[in-house]
Amino acid sequence: MAPAPRNVEVDYITPRHLAGGGDPAWITVPLNRACGWTYDDDPLMPRVVLTSPDKSAVLRLEPNTDGQWWVLHHIDGTGLPDWYASFGARTPVELIAGFVDALTDPAPPAATSDPFEPLRHHDWEPAQTAPGLAAPDGTAFLQRPGDEHSPGPWFITTTLGHDRPVWQARFGENTPPHLVTAFTTALADPQPVWRANGVLGLPTLDPNIISHRVVTVPAAYVAAALTERAESLSARHNTPPTKASSPGPPTTRTPRRR
Repeated sequence: MAPAPRNVEVDYITPRHLAGGGDPAWITVPLNRACGWTYDDDPLMPRVVLTSPDKSAVLRLEPNTDGQWWVLHHIDGTGLPDWYASFGARTPVELIAGFVDALTDPAPPAATSDPFEPLRHHDWEPAQTAPGLAAPDGTAFLQRPGDEHSPGPWFITTTLGHDRPVWQARFGENTPPHLVTAFTTALADPQPVWRANGVLGLPTLDPNIISHRVVTVPAAYVAAALTERAESLSARHNTPPTKASSPGPPTTRTPRRR
């Protein structure tokens, strides 16, 4: 058997909303290990169901060619659905992580929260075709139909032209604003996201739309990144980590451009 590689190539990709879905474990593993969500899966079905400790939220990950792959339902005190959030298959896990990390944060949210503000701060501007904000490159769009008296659900859509949708995130009208803001904050972040499986999962390789650089890092750093994320989230609950702190996410060395 060939020895495991000591170094691997990691692609750093911008804009992050066009980086592809990434590894679902970035969401599911910390929810289970750090936040106490229980899982229910069927080895004969390609799906994962995670339930929060208080049973108020259920996250389902299920391949769905006709709809959203990630669907979270929140239940109110009477046992009825209160609000929902859903994400398409190619929604980067780093953006979904912004949402679920805010959902599981034991600290109280800020008194006020405006999901549009992180986007405005990063130069998103009013869209020309419909009410909402559009990314500077025109590949992402945030819209909330309705008005102040009867606000509707939130829609964040990423496209490569009118006939090439990439993914969509949807938040029900009763979704707490600070959770939507956590998602838009992650969406607007100009920092690249990394992918260790090459660029095959990217919706486009057009250099006029995305940029990526390849960096060689120790394989151990890539393997340890998920563990470090789970340990960081455990610390919010004052839960002692199960093992010593691991190396952080891949750190850049001398980049080799493509």
